Amino acid sequence: MARQRPWRVIVAMAGLTCLLGWLPFLGRPLSPDEGGLLMVARQWAPGDSLYGDYWVDRPPLLIALVAAGDLLGGGSGLRLLGMIAVFASVLLAGLLGRAVSPGVPAAALLPAATAAVLLGTPLFGGSVVNAELLGLPFLLTGMYAALASRRSAGARQALLWGIAAGAAGAGALMIKQNLLDVFVLLLALLVTGDLRQRSRLRGETALGAALGSAGFVCVALAGAAALGTSPAELWSAVVSFRGEATSVLLESPASGRRFWLMCLALLGSGAPLLVGVLLLRIRGLAAGPPAQLDLRLPVLALLVWETAAVLMGGSYWLHYLIGLVPGLVLLAAMSGLPDRMCGPVGLAYGLTAVSTLCVIGWVGLYPIDRSEQEVASWLAAAAQPGDTAVVAFGVPSILESAGLESPYPNLWSLPVRVRDPQLHDFRAVLAGPERPTWLVISGVGLWTWGVDPAAAQPLIKLHYEYVDDVGGYRIFRALEGSS
Repeated sequence: MARQRPWRVIVAMAGLTCLLGWLPFLGRPLSPDEGGLLMVARQWAPGDSLYGDYWVDRPPLLIALVAAGDLLGGGSGLRLLGMIAVFASVLLAGLLGRAVSPGVPAAALLPAATAAVLLGTPLFGGSVVNAELLGLPFLLTGMYAALASRRSAGARQALLWGIAAGAAGAGALMIKQNLLDVFVLLLALLVTGDLRQRSRLRGETALGAALGSAGFVCVALAGAAALGTSPAELWSAVVSFRGEATSVLLESPASGRRFWLMCLALLGSGAPLLVGVLLLRIRGLAAGPPAQLDLRLPVLALLVWETAAVLMGGSYWLHYLIGLVPGLVLLAAMSGLPDRMCGPVGLAYGLTAVSTLCVIGWVGLYPIDRSEQEVASWLAAAAQPGDTAVVAFGVPSILESAGLESPYPNLWSLPVRVRDPQLHDFRAVLAGPERPTWLVISGVGLWTWGVDPAAAQPLIKLHYEYVDDVGGYRIFRALEGSS
């Protein structure tokens, strides 16, 4: 046991070093997703929309975790929760390495290093809390349980590990609907194992995974229902909506540009170099240690699924790339620790670490666009108690920073384009007695891609007066006594 401790210390140090990359960004303004999710989580109770009075196409566990972050201290608490997820993920990555090669303490090093360098880089959306990041500890826990079930000595043990894998996998799905990695790995282990192992997976482990996932989903749905979010509404939001959104996103003039930026970020992170070097190492695994699991086909299946999930996201935000981390961690766990770290593996990890440090330094020094924060500060100073506001369309972080609620349930632009493209619901809000006190518009009017503003645009002149231009946004105030 004494010889294992240094490796535990090294893995813990890798996690702490990764967290250092987050420190320069803790005081930065919240991203639109962070601000919007905090607004949703804060008021989640029976209301007029999916989550209270707001609508978002994400499962309930994500909202519950953001609510926990809010209790820790609002935006700062949410960032702290993200840092906890990062540290836990690095530790779990090391544990996954030990599951692949039990009895080999050094097996924890490469997986932990892989998680640390990729979760620390802003090229993978590092420094911002998102669904992929909060779901990662669940994925790694489920993958560890799936591997442990394959090594189980008896039926009862296989059943228990299967339950753990299913529950953790379902937990990830309840955070973001495409985080299927645990179930992809379980299926791949079933297909590629020897006859005895296949039988166990088909039996005790498969039954345990089904029980664990079903139990977790039932508990999550029951908790959401108690807060006014029904299973039917959730299905419409997290499944049906995504199909409709895909066709809308294909029309986005920015999707192509973001896709290439995401590809450049992936290349700049060094992750493709790691994949190439590690794949070369596992090519000759048949001659590896007898205690090591042969996971070559499951690893490839996982990487293929994760790549497809990133591409199917449609919006191509950088944090999608965190979805590649579980497969890369398992690939690193399969590769083992080379005898000499000055070869290709050491060079690949060294270049990836240098990339992470350089990007952290560049992003930390580069002046960020503070126009949204300027608008939020303006609104916070001008608003009176009871005032409300709408940003047309998206950027809910402005409202969160200003401390204002919205009478319009669609805080993000994509739900507007999919659920209210003719702006009939928005028109009803502007024409009703609870119209927002403040209306913030990016540009001259409500015109934007995927939206027909004809129904709502005339109501701005009828019910609002222009007040000011701040940071590229036009601010309007509702006319007193307008009806």
